[in-house]
Amino acid sequence: MNQLKICVYAICKNESKFVAAWMNSMGEADEIIVTDTGSTDDTVEKLLKLGAKVYIEEISPWRFDEARNISLSHVPENADICVCTDLDELFEPGWRKALETAWRNHKPQHEGPIAKTGRYIYNWSLKADGSTDVQFYYFKVHERQGFQWKCPIHEYVDYVGTAPLETVYISGMVLNHYPDAAKSRGSYLPLLEMAVEESPEDTRMRYYLGREYMYQGQWQKSIDTLSLYLSMPKAIWNEERCAAMRWIAQSFHQMGNVKQAYGWYFRAVAEAPHMRDPYIEFAKLCFAQEDWPMTYYMTKEALKIEEKSKTFVNMGYAWDATPNDLCAIAAYHLGMMGEALRHAQLALETDPQNERLQKNLHIIEGAQKNK
Repeated sequence: MNQLKICVYAICKNESKFVAAWMNSMGEADEIIVTDTGSTDDTVEKLLKLGAKVYIEEISPWRFDEARNISLSHVPENADICVCTDLDELFEPGWRKALETAWRNHKPQHEGPIAKTGRYIYNWSLKADGSTDVQFYYFKVHERQGFQWKCPIHEYVDYVGTAPLETVYISGMVLNHYPDAAKSRGSYLPLLEMAVEESPEDTRMRYYLGREYMYQGQWQKSIDTLSLYLSMPKAIWNEERCAAMRWIAQSFHQMGNVKQAYGWYFRAVAEAPHMRDPYIEFAKLCFAQEDWPMTYYMTKEALKIEEKSKTFVNMGYAWDATPNDLCAIAAYHLGMMGEALRHAQLALETDPQNERLQKNLHIIEGAQKNK
């Protein structure tokens, strides 16, 4: 059986420190193609020395979709699969075999020609010990023909072909993100404001704008923008709607309006009851208010959910020791020592070196003996 031709393509600017590790990680591809958008360090020289094909392009005014479309244009027409990454992202070894296996074994749901795009695990952030923090399924694997990038920021690859599009889930393909803490996100807000002005009916851009206002501490703008997003007829993706409600809740909390924060968290839970995130974020708010019955209830409901979402971001604190830790503390304050002990033990099993969890377990064991 002939080997599929797999090409990695990327954009970069002044990322010299990432080049060696990135090239090594991408080395399983047949070609590595990089579009440099104006490096003033030795990024280009390092890439060329390690075997990448490099094109130098000026994108003015700057837009991520324009940069990525130019980058994609440099990929050979005969490529079977295109894999887009950034230089601060590294695949775990064996990714090519996993990709080829999934691509070849995919069973079409439609008769005749189809187009394929791939989804795979993306660890957007890792904890200090290397374990998963924020995780979701990524979408930057696609066929060469029929795809283009859209949106000036938070861009995504859009299918513009005519054959039915099918998604291939690629088991064993894992991409880890090692972000540069020194990088500024100062361009995000003006680009998002521009994107919403360009396409006022684009729910994706309005959602991201509202979230960015929250990140920037502009609480009322976040609430207003996300409330408008929720009212848009095309805003029907439950998990994204849930996230918008969570950001509104967080904004109200930051403004000191706990009652409104409670109300929006209830709405978020109802919008996506299959996700742990709204339950745990609500539980954290309840914990801060010493609302032990609600903390206990929300964590118990969250722990019933055993699978992460395959279509939206999964926050690390919904899947680490946090749910059991909060549940144990709430149960302790409610006088439910058996429950407190069980969940304290489960929390410590998840993070056995955590001294605070060790101390909590010791306290709960002592309380149970006294009782």
